[in-house]
Amino acid sequence: MFARIKAYFQETAAEMKRVSWATFPELRESTWVVIVTVVLVTIFVFVVDKGLDLAVKALISIA
Repeated sequence: MFARIKAYFQETAAEMKRVSWATFPELRESTWVVIVTVVLVTIFVFVVDKGLDLAVKALISIA
């Protein structure tokens, strides 16, 4: 059991050495992409929510 756990951690350490880590400029650019995407999706959801809200209120007022 302990041999398997030790092998797991050794393999994990070896794999982490092969990982290609992002540079700081790449990380900064990716962060901005995520922030802009979240803002755009938030605006889209807000507009759709308000549109559906108005549509439901219009249907209720008709009925």
